[in-house]
Amino acid sequence: MAIRFPLMALSGLLLLVGVWAGLVRLGWELPRPFADFSDNHGPLMIVGFLGTLICLERAVALKRQWPYGAPILSALAAAGALLGLPAQAAAAAATLGSLFLVAVFVFLYRRQPAPHIALMGAGASLWLGGNLAWYFQYPLNHVVPWWAGFLAVTIAGERLELSRLLRLSTWDRMKLLLASGVLIFGPFVSLRDPLLGARVAGVGLFGLALWLLRYDLAWRTARLHGLGRFMGISLLSGYVWLAAAGLLWIGLHDSFVAGPRYDAMLHAVFVGFVFSMIFAHAPIIFPSVTGLQMPFQQLFYGHLALLHLSLLLRLAGDLLELAALQRWGGLLNAAAILLFLANNARAVSRGRSLSSTADSQI
Repeated sequence: MAIRFPLMALSGLLLLVGVWAGLVRLGWELPRPFADFSDNHGPLMIVGFLGTLICLERAVALKRQWPYGAPILSALAAAGALLGLPAQAAAAAATLGSLFLVAVFVFLYRRQPAPHIALMGAGASLWLGGNLAWYFQYPLNHVVPWWAGFLAVTIAGERLELSRLLRLSTWDRMKLLLASGVLIFGPFVSLRDPLLGARVAGVGLFGLALWLLRYDLAWRTARLHGLGRFMGISLLSGYVWLAAAGLLWIGLHDSFVAGPRYDAMLHAVFVGFVFSMIFAHAPIIFPSVTGLQMPFQQLFYGHLALLHLSLLLRLAGDLLELAALQRWGGLLNAAAILLFLANNARAVSRGRSLSSTADSQI
């Protein structure tokens, strides 16, 4: 469908606006479209950018029209929040979008019953639960474990699918399912006790990280050259951040309300882990969604390195309660994301040049 192109562009725009809101939240003096603009940082990033992108990828892969309801509604939810509509209106659209995503995995599971599809469906259900909690106006620290679980469990399901190439034992696969089960249980606990829920979810995050660091295919791809090596290194570094996040959620769960430690707990997952996954998969996902070539460039290591170094700086500021270090780390996080977008645009331009050269030689 032609709508995939404006949806892809809109997800990129929501990413930029979400980063902007995050910088305002950190205290940088930037323009604010409305008074509580920075409060929308989380929904813009998780529902708007990540939700739209993940749902769009699934819709394109399924090659049917109805799954596009998921990214359309997710994008509308974030746009509504950005335009200052009541939070419940935006959350209602996000909830409907997540229902579409759950329906996608129900459809896929009925066609091919497999553990990895069931796991990704569980991840979509966590997103639905989080959006419902947002709709019913639970505090965001109650909602965050659902959204973190959505991303982590979805990625775990994708990696479980690829692990078939390694011929793991049934018990090895069960370890991943057990860790995912603990993570899924955490958000339910958080509805009544967010601090205990954070600790339970932290155990699940740490368990997932250990499994991925032990069994994931990334160890093989990291030994390759070019894109394979870049993807492997990106994935493995993201798993390290996931493990760090799990330990932070377990050890600092009493801080899962607000403040610098809360900032560290969230961004170890949403920046360290999630953006490492995005950086790793962008050279594959972007061409599959848009049809445009994006050949690997050594410059990709630049935005990956800047992401990790800036996040180390930010978390050091969080844990040592050095506000200036936290703010500069956050600013450099934003710079890493902008560099990622610039390097991707450069790679697409390079791909077009190579395609034009090839066509002229035919």
